[in-house]
Parts: sequence; C-alpha cells; structure tokens
Amino acid sequence: MSTLLPSATLFEQHQIRRLYDDATETWWFSVIDIVAALTEQPDHQAARNYWKVLKHRLAQEGSQLVTDCNRLKLPAEDGKMRETDVAKAQTLLRLVQSVPSPKAEPIKLWLAKVGYERMQEMADPSLGLDRARDLWRKHGRSEKWIQQRMMGQETRNKLTDYWKEHEIKEGEEFAILTNIIHQEWSGVTVKDHKNIKGLKTQVLYGREISRPNETEAGLIFTALAELSTRQIAESDQATGMPKNKVAARKGGGIAKKARLELEQKTGRSVISGSNFFPPMKKKPALKTSKKK
Repeated sequence: MSTLLPSATLFEQHQIRRLYDDATETWWFSVIDIVAALTEQPDHQAARNYWKVLKHRLAQEGSQLVTDCNRLKLPAEDGKMRETDVAKAQTLLRLVQSVPSPKAEPIKLWLAKVGYERMQEMADPSLGLDRARDLWRKHGRSEKWIQQRMMGQETRNKLTDYWKEHEIKEGEEFAILTNIIHQEWSGVTVKDHKNIKGLKTQVLYGREISRPNETEAGLIFTALAELSTRQIAESDQATGMPKNKVAARKGGGIAKKARLELEQKTGRSVISGSNFFPPMKKKPALKTSKKK
C-alpha cells in the first residue's frame, strides 16, 4: 500500500510542493508550482490561470501530457489539503517544452537532480541535512542561524510525531494547533505575522513556510513554544484535538512570558517585519501561444 508524504522544496526562490510515494519511490510535483517557476510568477492565482489555459490547449491538441497528470491532495494556501494537478518528473520534462521560458533548462536540470538526490538520501539520510545546510549558506545565513534552524526543526518533528500518535490528523489539524502555539507566544496569528513580514500567507502541512524568513529570536521562541507544548502534552497524556489545544495554549504561553521579559529588558519587539528573503517583484505573466 502506498504512503504519500507531502513536503516542499525550492527551485531558486520558488516553493515547489511535492508528494513522495514510498511504495513506488516516485515524486509527484505540483504542476501549478512548476508553472509558477517557469513563468517567474509569484502570484499563484496567475499561475493557476496560465496552467488552465495551457491545459485546455494541450487537451485540444490531444496531448498525452494532460492524461499523464494526476489529481492528489496537497496543502493549499489556507492550510487545508486540497486536490491539485500533480505530475511525475518525466511528464514535467515534457510540460517544460510547452512553456516559452528562460527557466526551462534550469528546471529540467533541477528535476533530474531532485530524483538523484532522493536516491542518495535513502542510502544515507545525513546527506539531506548536509544539503539543507549548504542551501542556507548559499542564502547567506550564519552558522549560528543554521544551527538554530536545525535544532528548531528537530523540536518540531518531535512535536508532530507526538500529534500523529495521539489522534491529530496531518494537514488541517496540524495547522490549527500550529497557529494556536504561534498566536500564544507571539500575540499574532501566522497569517498576521506573514503580513507584517510582507510574505504570502501560506501554511504547508502544518508548518509555517515563514520559518526560513524568521529571525534568530523568532526561531528560538518558536522552538521553546513547541518544546513546551510537547512536554505538557506528554505530561497530561493529551489525546485528540481538545486536549492538545489546551497543551498548545499552555506551551505557547510559556514562550510568551519569556518573549515579554526579553522585550522589556531590551526595549525591542521580537515581532517585526524583519525577514531574510526580500519581497519578490512581480513579473508579467508569459502568454501562451495560440494555434493559428
């Protein structure tokens, strides 16, 4: 029986949602995300419209490419799991040829590399961590920040493992609890925090995509809130949403007290518009060619 594992990766500054089928050892990638990268379009609605037009044209031409696409559930911008078009790397390589874009060749190389790296990481999981570190270094992050990010991810993984084992559903319920924790420690929702930072509002598989944009202090307080939440949940043997919501509020509250004390001592707010990646400039969408 196949198990589909949602995750995300980056092509340059574009987030690509994907699913890994561990039974067939196959990656399924979001077609819309690939189209957004090809057209260098940060607006996902524009990318959806582009794919809708292109998909219709390809279907009229009788292209096998459209038939080879699948519909699977991926985390949407509101955090809910919604069906979207996905395709394997082989299909996407053909799709790339249908879109006039200077990113066509780089994406082809990237798709080939993703498949090869997955095989390497299955043989040696430490390679995945090494690649993540290299990625953050390329983005200019300090070794101290990278270490905090890695430690925070480990803390997050332990919390989500607890949730999985205690009747919390991945996807929407993860996102709800994550938002409770975040709002408790920071005083703002995930959505409002992203607006403060000037980022697109998005929650993926219960994880805030803004973490790579977070400051060192933000990473530390997030980790403290999630560590506290897990330990309280374990102590209370919290099972199901109601009890885990209580643990989330208590855990976030502990980090809130620490944040307020730090802000009082320093006179600076931990919650700010500071983020690492600069806002992406919107570029005009490429037009699909029409048959004459």
